[in-house]
Amino acid sequence: MAPTSIAVLGGGLTGLSAAFYLTRRFPTARIAVYNAEARFGGWVRSDRVRVSYTNHDGKLENADVVLEAGPRTLRPNARSVLELIHLLNLSPTLLTVPKSSHAARSRFLYIPEYGGLCRLPSAPLDFLSPSRRHIGRLLLSSVAREPFKRRNRRPGLDDESVDDFVARRFGSEWSRIFASSLVHGIYAADARRLSLRSAFPSLWEAEERGNGSVVSGILRRSPPLTSVEEPTSYELGHLQDTMRDVSVYSFREGIGTLTNALVKYLREHPNVSMYGGVRITGLRINPRRKQFELITTAMESVSPTHVVSTLPLFRLHGLLTPAIPLPHLTANTYTSVTVVNLVFPRPPSSSSPLHPEGFGYLVPRPPDGYFNGNNRLGILGCVFDSSSTAAQDSSDAVVKMTIMLGGPYVSCSLPQVNVPNLLSELSTHLGRTLPEPILVKVHHNQHCIPLYSVGHSQRMEELEHVLASEPWAGRMEVIGAGVGGVSVGDCVEAGRNAGRFWS
Repeated sequence: MAPTSIAVLGGGLTGLSAAFYLTRRFPTARIAVYNAEARFGGWVRSDRVRVSYTNHDGKLENADVVLEAGPRTLRPNARSVLELIHLLNLSPTLLTVPKSSHAARSRFLYIPEYGGLCRLPSAPLDFLSPSRRHIGRLLLSSVAREPFKRRNRRPGLDDESVDDFVARRFGSEWSRIFASSLVHGIYAADARRLSLRSAFPSLWEAEERGNGSVVSGILRRSPPLTSVEEPTSYELGHLQDTMRDVSVYSFREGIGTLTNALVKYLREHPNVSMYGGVRITGLRINPRRKQFELITTAMESVSPTHVVSTLPLFRLHGLLTPAIPLPHLTANTYTSVTVVNLVFPRPPSSSSPLHPEGFGYLVPRPPDGYFNGNNRLGILGCVFDSSSTAAQDSSDAVVKMTIMLGGPYVSCSLPQVNVPNLLSELSTHLGRTLPEPILVKVHHNQHCIPLYSVGHSQRMEELEHVLASEPWAGRMEVIGAGVGGVSVGDCVEAGRNAGRFWS
Protein backbone atom coordinates (compact mmCIF):
# COMPACT_ATOMS: atom_id res chain seq x y z
CA MET A 1 0.00 0.00 0.00
CA ALA A 2 1.36 3.39 -0.99
CA PRO A 3 1.91 5.73 1.97
CA THR A 4 -0.70 8.34 2.72
CA SER A 5 1.23 10.00 5.56
CA ILE A 6 4.98 9.87 6.20
CA ALA A 7 6.93 11.01 9.25
CA VAL A 8 10.57 11.92 8.68
CA LEU A 9 12.53 11.87 11.93
CA GLY A 10 15.46 14.26 11.81
CA GLY A 11 15.91 17.51 9.90
CA GLY A 12 19.55 17.24 8.93
CA LEU A 13 20.79 16.78 5.39
CA THR A 14 19.53 13.18 5.09
CA GLY A 15 16.09 13.99 6.50
CA LEU A 16 15.65 17.07 4.32
CA SER A 17 16.79 15.16 1.22
CA ALA A 18 14.42 12.30 2.07
CA ALA A 19 11.47 14.66 2.47
CA PHE A 20 12.33 16.41 -0.81
CA TYR A 21 12.43 13.19 -2.82
CA LEU A 22 9.38 11.74 -1.05
CA THR A 23 7.34 14.72 -2.27
CA ARG A 24 8.35 13.76 -5.80
CA ARG A 25 7.81 10.02 -5.32
CA PHE A 26 4.47 10.31 -3.49
CA PRO A 27 2.98 13.67 -4.52
CA THR A 28 -0.30 13.16 -2.64
CA ALA A 29 1.16 11.88 0.64
CA ARG A 30 1.26 14.13 3.70
CA ILE A 31 4.81 14.48 4.97
CA ALA A 32 5.88 15.75 8.40
CA VAL A 33 9.52 16.47 9.26
CA TYR A 34 10.40 16.47 12.98
CA ASN A 35 13.63 18.06 14.14
CA ALA A 36 14.74 18.34 17.76
CA GLU A 37 16.52 21.65 17.11
CA ALA A 38 14.66 24.74 15.97
CA ARG A 39 17.23 25.15 13.19
CA PHE A 40 17.11 22.60 10.37
CA GLY A 41 20.27 21.44 8.61
CA GLY A 42 21.99 19.22 11.16
CA TRP A 43 25.79 19.38 11.04
CA VAL A 44 25.74 21.60 7.96
CA ARG A 45 26.09 25.15 9.22
CA SER A 46 27.33 28.16 7.25
CA ASP A 47 27.46 31.63 8.76
CA ARG A 48 28.35 34.94 7.14
CA VAL A 49 29.96 37.19 9.72
CA ARG A 50 31.47 40.67 9.66
CA VAL A 51 35.01 41.19 10.92
CA SER A 52 36.87 44.43 11.57
CA TYR A 53 40.61 44.79 11.13
CA THR A 54 43.30 47.42 10.82
CA ASN A 55 44.88 47.48 7.37
CA HIS A 56 48.55 48.07 6.64
CA ASP A 57 47.97 51.84 6.54
CA GLY A 58 46.48 51.79 10.03
CA LYS A 59 42.94 52.30 8.77
CA LEU A 60 40.01 50.34 10.27
CA GLU A 61 38.19 48.25 7.67
CA ASN A 62 35.41 45.64 7.57
CA ALA A 63 35.00 42.39 5.67
CA ASP A 64 32.25 39.80 5.39
CA VAL A 65 33.44 36.20 5.53
CA VAL A 66 31.68 32.82 5.34
CA LEU A 67 32.57 30.36 8.09
CA GLU A 68 31.68 26.65 8.09
CA ALA A 69 31.07 24.56 11.21
CA GLY A 70 30.63 21.36 9.18
CA PRO A 71 31.51 20.32 5.62
CA ARG A 72 33.04 23.14 3.60
CA THR A 73 33.75 21.79 0.11
CA LEU A 74 32.31 18.97 -1.98
CA ARG A 75 33.79 16.71 -4.62
CA PRO A 76 31.95 16.54 -7.95
CA ASN A 77 31.79 12.72 -7.97
CA ALA A 78 28.55 12.59 -5.92
CA ARG A 79 25.90 12.71 -8.64
CA SER A 80 23.09 12.74 -6.10
CA VAL A 81 24.27 16.15 -4.84
CA LEU A 82 24.66 17.49 -8.38
CA GLU A 83 21.11 16.39 -9.13
CA LEU A 84 19.84 18.19 -6.04
CA ILE A 85 21.71 21.35 -7.09
CA HIS A 86 20.10 21.11 -10.52
CA LEU A 87 16.57 20.45 -9.23
CA LEU A 88 16.80 23.30 -6.70
CA ASN A 89 18.26 25.65 -9.33
CA LEU A 90 21.39 26.38 -7.30
CA SER A 91 23.86 26.32 -10.21
CA PRO A 92 24.20 30.14 -10.32
CA THR A 93 25.45 30.13 -6.71
CA LEU A 94 28.26 27.61 -7.26
CA LEU A 95 31.93 28.33 -6.61
CA THR A 96 34.30 25.85 -8.25
CA VAL A 97 37.98 25.12 -7.68
CA PRO A 98 39.78 23.89 -10.83
CA LYS A 99 42.03 20.82 -10.77
CA SER A 100 44.93 23.04 -11.84
CA SER A 101 44.73 25.24 -8.71
CA HIS A 102 47.13 25.09 -5.77
CA ALA A 103 44.23 24.07 -3.55
CA ALA A 104 43.71 21.01 -5.75
CA ARG A 105 47.36 20.07 -6.31
CA SER A 106 48.90 20.86 -2.93
CA ARG A 107 47.84 18.88 0.13
CA PHE A 108 50.02 18.30 3.14
CA LEU A 109 50.63 16.05 6.11
CA TYR A 110 52.20 17.29 9.30
CA ILE A 111 54.77 14.64 10.29
CA PRO A 112 57.22 15.90 12.93
CA GLU A 113 59.61 12.96 12.48
CA TYR A 114 59.80 13.75 8.73
CA GLY A 115 60.59 17.41 9.30
CA GLY A 116 57.14 18.94 9.78
CA LEU A 117 54.80 19.90 6.97
CA CYS A 118 55.20 17.50 4.02
CA ARG A 119 53.53 18.10 0.68
CA LEU A 120 51.97 14.98 -0.78
CA PRO A 121 53.18 14.13 -4.30
CA SER A 122 50.56 14.97 -6.93
CA ALA A 123 52.61 14.21 -10.08
CA PRO A 124 55.38 11.72 -10.96
CA LEU A 125 58.13 14.37 -10.84
CA ASP A 126 57.14 15.24 -7.28
CA PHE A 127 58.74 11.99 -6.12
CA LEU A 128 62.12 13.36 -7.24
CA SER A 129 61.83 16.57 -5.26
CA PRO A 130 64.39 16.67 -2.39
CA SER A 131 61.82 18.31 -0.11
CA ARG A 132 59.52 15.29 -0.50
CA ARG A 133 62.12 12.57 -0.61
CA HIS A 134 61.24 10.88 2.69
CA ILE A 135 57.47 10.83 2.27
CA GLY A 136 57.74 10.10 -1.44
CA ARG A 137 60.05 7.13 -0.84
CA LEU A 138 57.69 5.65 1.75
CA LEU A 139 54.64 6.20 -0.44
CA LEU A 140 56.15 4.89 -3.66
CA SER A 141 58.15 1.95 -2.30
CA SER A 142 55.21 0.43 -0.43
CA VAL A 143 52.87 0.83 -3.39
CA ALA A 144 55.44 -0.60 -5.82
CA ARG A 145 56.06 -3.67 -3.65
CA GLU A 146 52.42 -4.42 -2.86
CA PRO A 147 51.54 -6.32 -6.10
CA PHE A 148 54.38 -8.75 -5.38
CA LYS A 149 53.29 -9.54 -1.84
CA ARG A 150 51.53 -12.82 -1.27
CA ARG A 151 47.82 -12.92 -0.79
CA ASN A 152 47.58 -12.61 2.99
CA ARG A 153 43.91 -12.23 3.84
CA ARG A 154 42.99 -14.80 6.48
CA PRO A 155 40.53 -17.43 5.11
CA GLY A 156 36.96 -16.72 6.15
CA LEU A 157 37.70 -13.10 7.10
CA ASP A 158 34.63 -10.96 6.34
CA ASP A 159 35.87 -7.58 7.57
CA GLU A 160 38.77 -5.94 9.40
CA SER A 161 39.85 -2.52 10.56
CA VAL A 162 41.25 0.00 8.09
CA ASP A 163 44.58 -0.09 9.91
CA ASP A 164 44.81 -3.90 9.86
CA PHE A 165 44.00 -4.02 6.15
CA VAL A 166 46.42 -1.29 5.07
CA ALA A 167 49.20 -2.57 7.35
CA ARG A 168 48.71 -6.07 5.95
CA ARG A 169 49.13 -4.90 2.35
CA PHE A 170 51.36 -1.81 2.61
CA GLY A 171 53.12 -1.98 5.99
CA SER A 172 52.44 -0.65 9.47
CA GLU A 173 54.27 2.68 9.02
CA TRP A 174 52.47 3.36 5.75
CA SER A 175 49.18 2.64 7.50
CA ARG A 176 50.00 4.83 10.50
CA ILE A 177 50.88 7.82 8.35
CA PHE A 178 48.60 7.67 5.31
CA ALA A 179 45.62 5.58 6.42
CA SER A 180 45.28 7.28 9.81
CA SER A 181 45.46 10.72 8.16
CA LEU A 182 42.75 9.81 5.66
CA VAL A 183 40.52 8.49 8.44
CA HIS A 184 41.14 11.62 10.53
CA GLY A 185 40.03 13.78 7.59
CA ILE A 186 36.81 11.88 6.85
CA TYR A 187 35.72 10.12 10.04
CA ALA A 188 37.73 11.90 12.77
CA ALA A 189 38.34 8.39 14.08
CA ASP A 190 40.99 5.84 14.97
CA ALA A 191 41.76 3.74 11.87
CA ARG A 192 42.44 0.80 14.18
CA ARG A 193 38.74 0.74 15.12
CA LEU A 194 37.06 1.65 11.80
CA SER A 195 35.60 -1.06 9.55
CA LEU A 196 37.27 -1.15 6.15
CA ARG A 197 34.30 -2.75 4.37
CA SER A 198 31.96 -0.05 5.65
CA ALA A 199 34.26 2.95 5.25
CA PHE A 200 36.22 2.04 2.10
CA PRO A 201 34.50 -0.92 0.45
CA SER A 202 36.24 -0.30 -2.88
CA LEU A 203 39.60 -1.27 -1.33
CA TRP A 204 38.22 -4.60 -0.12
CA GLU A 205 36.76 -5.22 -3.60
CA ALA A 206 40.06 -4.22 -5.26
CA GLU A 207 41.94 -6.81 -3.21
CA GLU A 208 39.47 -9.49 -4.35
CA ARG A 209 39.62 -8.34 -7.98
CA GLY A 210 43.43 -8.27 -7.88
CA ASN A 211 43.71 -11.82 -6.51
CA GLY A 212 45.12 -10.53 -3.24
CA SER A 213 46.74 -7.32 -4.51
CA VAL A 214 45.00 -3.98 -3.94
CA VAL A 215 47.13 -2.16 -6.53
CA SER A 216 46.48 -4.81 -9.19
CA GLY A 217 42.78 -4.71 -8.42
CA ILE A 218 42.66 -0.92 -8.77
CA LEU A 219 44.46 -1.12 -12.13
CA ARG A 220 42.05 -3.77 -13.40
CA ARG A 221 38.71 -2.60 -14.67
CA SER A 222 35.65 -3.40 -12.60
CA PRO A 223 33.40 -6.08 -14.10
CA PRO A 224 30.47 -4.72 -16.14
CA LEU A 225 27.16 -4.22 -14.40
CA THR A 226 24.64 -7.04 -14.68
CA SER A 227 21.12 -6.40 -15.92
CA VAL A 228 19.99 -6.29 -12.28
CA GLU A 229 22.53 -3.52 -11.52
CA GLU A 230 21.48 -0.97 -14.12
CA PRO A 231 23.21 2.38 -13.55
CA THR A 232 21.05 4.94 -11.78
CA SER A 233 19.86 7.84 -13.88
CA TYR A 234 20.25 11.36 -12.45
CA GLU A 235 18.82 14.67 -13.64
CA LEU A 236 21.99 16.75 -13.93
CA GLY A 237 21.23 19.37 -16.58
CA HIS A 238 24.54 20.93 -17.64
CA LEU A 239 26.28 20.24 -14.34
CA GLN A 240 28.38 17.37 -15.67
CA ASP A 241 29.98 19.78 -18.13
CA THR A 242 30.36 22.43 -15.41
CA MET A 243 32.20 19.97 -13.17
CA ARG A 244 34.45 18.45 -15.82
CA ASP A 245 37.73 20.01 -14.63
CA VAL A 246 36.65 20.80 -11.07
CA SER A 247 38.49 19.46 -8.02
CA VAL A 248 36.06 20.66 -5.33
CA TYR A 249 33.21 23.13 -5.14
CA SER A 250 31.08 25.07 -2.70
CA PHE A 251 28.55 27.92 -2.86
CA ARG A 252 28.84 31.68 -2.43
CA GLU A 253 27.07 31.43 0.93
CA GLY A 254 28.63 28.10 1.93
CA ILE A 255 27.36 24.52 2.02
CA GLY A 256 24.36 25.75 4.03
CA THR A 257 23.00 26.97 0.68
CA LEU A 258 21.96 23.37 0.00
CA THR A 259 20.10 22.76 3.26
CA ASN A 260 18.55 26.25 3.23
CA ALA A 261 17.17 25.63 -0.26
CA LEU A 262 15.71 22.29 0.85
CA VAL A 263 14.05 23.91 3.87
CA LYS A 264 12.59 26.67 1.67
CA TYR A 265 11.22 24.13 -0.82
CA LEU A 266 9.67 21.98 1.91
CA ARG A 267 8.14 24.92 3.81
CA GLU A 268 6.45 26.07 0.60
CA HIS A 269 5.17 22.62 -0.34
CA PRO A 270 1.44 22.27 0.44
CA ASN A 271 1.74 18.63 1.62
CA VAL A 272 4.74 19.13 3.95
CA SER A 273 4.72 20.24 7.58
CA MET A 274 8.01 21.25 9.23
CA TYR A 275 8.27 20.89 13.01
CA GLY A 276 11.43 22.55 14.28
CA GLY A 277 12.19 22.27 17.99
CA VAL A 278 9.94 19.19 18.29
CA ARG A 279 11.60 16.02 19.52
CA ILE A 280 10.10 12.56 19.13
CA THR A 281 10.16 10.90 22.55
CA GLY A 282 8.56 7.56 21.75
CA LEU A 283 7.80 5.25 18.84
CA ARG A 284 5.51 2.25 19.04
CA ILE A 285 3.26 0.15 16.83
CA ASN A 286 -0.37 -0.14 17.86
CA PRO A 287 -0.93 -3.91 18.12
CA ARG A 288 -4.57 -3.73 17.04
CA ARG A 289 -4.42 -1.24 14.21
CA LYS A 290 -0.82 -2.09 13.17
CA GLN A 291 -0.19 1.64 12.93
CA PHE A 292 2.78 3.67 14.06
CA GLU A 293 2.30 5.93 17.05
CA LEU A 294 4.84 8.70 17.59
CA ILE A 295 4.91 10.71 20.82
CA THR A 296 6.33 14.24 20.65
CA THR A 297 7.75 16.52 23.35
CA ALA A 298 4.38 18.27 23.34
CA MET A 299 2.86 14.92 24.43
CA GLU A 300 0.98 14.75 21.15
CA SER A 301 0.49 11.43 19.38
CA VAL A 302 0.70 11.16 15.59
CA SER A 303 -0.01 8.07 13.50
CA PRO A 304 1.75 8.07 10.12
CA THR A 305 1.40 5.11 7.78
CA HIS A 306 5.16 5.14 7.10
CA VAL A 307 8.28 6.40 8.88
CA VAL A 308 11.78 7.38 7.74
CA SER A 309 14.25 7.68 10.61
CA THR A 310 17.46 9.61 9.95
CA LEU A 311 18.27 9.90 13.65
CA PRO A 312 21.59 8.72 15.09
CA LEU A 313 21.03 5.04 15.79
CA PHE A 314 21.49 5.34 19.54
CA ARG A 315 18.79 8.03 19.63
CA LEU A 316 16.38 5.82 17.68
CA HIS A 317 17.12 3.03 20.17
CA GLY A 318 15.96 5.33 22.99
CA LEU A 319 12.55 5.80 21.33
CA LEU A 320 11.61 2.14 21.02
CA THR A 321 9.73 0.01 23.52
CA PRO A 322 10.96 -3.47 24.54
CA ALA A 323 8.03 -4.92 22.58
CA ILE A 324 9.51 -3.78 19.22
CA PRO A 325 13.30 -3.83 19.53
CA LEU A 326 15.62 -3.32 16.60
CA PRO A 327 19.06 -4.95 16.52
CA HIS A 328 22.49 -3.27 16.52
CA LEU A 329 21.37 0.32 17.17
CA THR A 330 23.96 0.75 19.92
CA ALA A 331 26.78 -1.27 18.34
CA ASN A 332 28.75 1.81 17.20
CA THR A 333 30.08 4.79 19.06
CA TYR A 334 30.00 8.35 17.69
CA THR A 335 32.96 10.72 17.61
CA SER A 336 32.90 14.37 18.62
CA VAL A 337 34.82 17.08 16.79
CA THR A 338 35.62 20.63 17.82
CA VAL A 339 35.85 22.98 14.83
CA VAL A 340 37.71 26.27 15.26
CA ASN A 341 37.37 29.00 12.62
CA LEU A 342 40.24 31.49 12.65
CA VAL A 343 40.34 34.74 10.66
CA PHE A 344 43.61 36.70 10.43
CA PRO A 345 44.62 39.95 8.76
CA ARG A 346 46.58 39.08 5.63
CA PRO A 347 50.25 40.02 6.06
CA PRO A 348 51.78 42.55 3.65
CA SER A 349 53.13 41.16 0.38
CA SER A 350 56.67 41.77 1.63
CA SER A 351 56.13 39.25 4.46
CA SER A 352 55.84 35.48 4.37
CA PRO A 353 52.30 34.14 3.89
CA LEU A 354 50.57 32.60 6.89
CA HIS A 355 50.45 29.20 5.24
CA PRO A 356 51.73 27.52 2.07
CA GLU A 357 49.49 27.58 -0.97
CA GLY A 358 47.28 24.51 -0.89
CA PHE A 359 44.16 22.91 0.50
CA GLY A 360 45.46 22.26 4.03
CA TYR A 361 47.02 19.44 6.02
CA LEU A 362 46.14 16.41 8.11
CA VAL A 363 47.97 15.06 11.13
CA PRO A 364 48.62 11.30 11.32
CA ARG A 365 48.31 9.22 14.46
CA PRO A 366 51.39 9.82 16.63
CA PRO A 367 53.91 6.93 16.69
CA ASP A 368 53.08 6.23 20.35
CA GLY A 369 49.30 6.54 19.99
CA TYR A 370 46.73 9.12 20.97
CA PHE A 371 47.34 9.41 24.68
CA ASN A 372 51.05 10.11 25.03
CA GLY A 373 50.96 13.92 24.89
CA ASN A 374 52.74 14.27 21.53
CA ASN A 375 49.65 16.01 20.12
CA ARG A 376 48.35 17.51 23.35
CA LEU A 377 45.64 19.60 21.68
CA GLY A 378 44.33 16.71 19.59
CA ILE A 379 44.68 18.49 16.23
CA LEU A 380 43.37 16.30 13.40
CA GLY A 381 43.97 18.75 10.59
CA CYS A 382 43.77 22.30 9.29
CA VAL A 383 42.03 23.63 6.16
CA PHE A 384 43.39 26.71 4.40
CA ASP A 385 39.95 28.05 3.51
CA SER A 386 41.24 31.15 1.78
CA SER A 387 42.99 28.98 -0.81
CA SER A 388 39.76 27.39 -2.02
CA THR A 389 36.80 29.52 -0.91
CA ALA A 390 38.19 33.08 -0.82
CA ALA A 391 35.55 34.10 -3.39
CA GLN A 392 32.92 33.76 -0.64
CA ASP A 393 34.42 36.72 1.19
CA SER A 394 34.09 40.44 0.48
CA SER A 395 37.80 41.15 0.88
CA ASP A 396 41.06 39.34 0.16
CA ALA A 397 42.72 41.25 2.99
CA VAL A 398 41.87 38.46 5.46
CA VAL A 399 42.99 34.84 5.73
CA LYS A 400 40.65 32.05 6.89
CA MET A 401 41.72 28.75 8.42
CA THR A 402 39.68 26.00 10.05
CA ILE A 403 41.14 23.57 12.59
CA MET A 404 39.59 20.24 13.56
CA LEU A 405 40.29 18.87 17.04
CA GLY A 406 39.21 15.84 19.04
CA GLY A 407 37.91 12.63 17.54
CA PRO A 408 40.10 9.81 18.87
CA TYR A 409 41.79 12.32 21.22
CA VAL A 410 38.81 11.90 23.54
CA SER A 411 40.04 14.23 26.26
CA CYS A 412 40.47 17.00 23.68
CA SER A 413 36.89 16.83 22.35
CA LEU A 414 35.69 19.58 24.68
CA PRO A 415 34.14 22.95 23.92
CA GLN A 416 36.83 24.80 25.86
CA VAL A 417 39.70 25.70 23.52
CA ASN A 418 42.82 27.45 24.77
CA VAL A 419 43.36 29.80 21.84
CA PRO A 420 46.94 30.90 22.73
CA ASN A 421 48.01 27.25 22.98
CA LEU A 422 46.26 26.47 19.71
CA LEU A 423 48.00 29.37 17.93
CA SER A 424 51.33 28.26 19.35
CA GLU A 425 50.82 24.71 18.09
CA LEU A 426 49.70 25.92 14.65
CA SER A 427 52.73 28.21 14.46
CA THR A 428 54.93 25.17 15.06
CA HIS A 429 53.11 23.25 12.32
CA LEU A 430 53.34 26.11 9.81
CA GLY A 431 56.89 27.12 10.65
CA ARG A 432 56.06 30.77 11.35
CA THR A 433 54.54 32.80 14.18
CA LEU A 434 50.89 33.48 13.57
CA PRO A 435 49.53 36.94 14.41
CA GLU A 436 46.61 37.57 16.73
CA PRO A 437 43.40 36.49 14.96
CA ILE A 438 40.69 39.06 14.37
CA LEU A 439 38.00 36.40 14.88
CA VAL A 440 37.86 33.03 16.63
CA LYS A 441 34.72 30.93 16.42
CA VAL A 442 34.45 27.56 18.18
CA HIS A 443 31.86 24.88 17.39
CA HIS A 444 31.65 21.69 19.42
CA ASN A 445 29.96 19.04 17.29
CA GLN A 446 29.11 16.35 19.81
CA HIS A 447 28.53 12.78 18.60
CA CYS A 448 28.57 14.02 15.01
CA ILE A 449 30.23 11.14 13.11
CA PRO A 450 29.48 7.42 13.56
CA LEU A 451 32.45 5.12 13.98
CA TYR A 452 31.63 1.97 12.01
CA SER A 453 33.19 -0.85 13.99
CA VAL A 454 34.25 -4.06 12.27
CA GLY A 455 31.21 -6.03 11.07
CA HIS A 456 29.02 -2.93 10.60
CA SER A 457 27.85 -3.80 7.07
CA GLN A 458 26.64 -7.23 8.13
CA ARG A 459 24.85 -5.74 11.14
CA MET A 460 23.05 -3.23 8.91
CA GLU A 461 21.94 -6.04 6.60
CA GLU A 462 20.44 -7.78 9.62
CA LEU A 463 18.70 -4.54 10.65
CA GLU A 464 17.26 -4.15 7.16
CA HIS A 465 15.98 -7.75 7.28
CA VAL A 466 14.21 -7.12 10.61
CA LEU A 467 12.60 -3.93 9.29
CA ALA A 468 11.25 -5.86 6.31
CA SER A 469 9.57 -8.37 8.67
CA GLU A 470 6.56 -8.08 10.98
CA PRO A 471 5.60 -5.97 12.81
CA TRP A 472 7.50 -3.36 10.76
CA ALA A 473 6.49 -4.88 7.40
CA GLY A 474 8.82 -2.59 5.47
CA ARG A 475 6.90 0.52 6.50
CA MET A 476 9.82 2.10 8.36
CA GLU A 477 13.24 2.83 6.89
CA VAL A 478 16.35 3.61 8.92
CA ILE A 479 18.85 5.62 6.89
CA GLY A 480 21.54 8.25 7.28
CA ALA A 481 25.16 8.53 8.32
CA GLY A 482 24.76 5.95 11.09
CA VAL A 483 23.80 3.31 8.52
CA GLY A 484 25.73 3.85 5.31
CA GLY A 485 28.21 6.64 4.60
CA VAL A 486 29.04 9.95 6.29
CA SER A 487 29.75 12.18 3.30
CA VAL A 488 27.32 14.78 1.99
CA GLY A 489 26.89 12.62 -1.11
CA ASP A 490 26.11 9.53 0.96
CA CYS A 491 23.49 11.40 2.99
CA VAL A 492 21.77 12.88 -0.07
CA GLU A 493 21.83 9.50 -1.84
CA ALA A 494 20.24 7.84 1.18
CA GLY A 495 17.49 10.46 1.20
CA ARG A 496 17.02 10.07 -2.54
CA ASN A 497 16.38 6.35 -2.12
CA ALA A 498 13.93 6.68 0.80
CA GLY A 499 10.63 4.96 0.11
CA ARG A 500 11.91 3.41 -3.09
CA PHE A 501 10.22 0.08 -2.36
CA TRP A 502 6.95 1.46 -1.00
CA SER A 503 4.31 0.74 -3.59
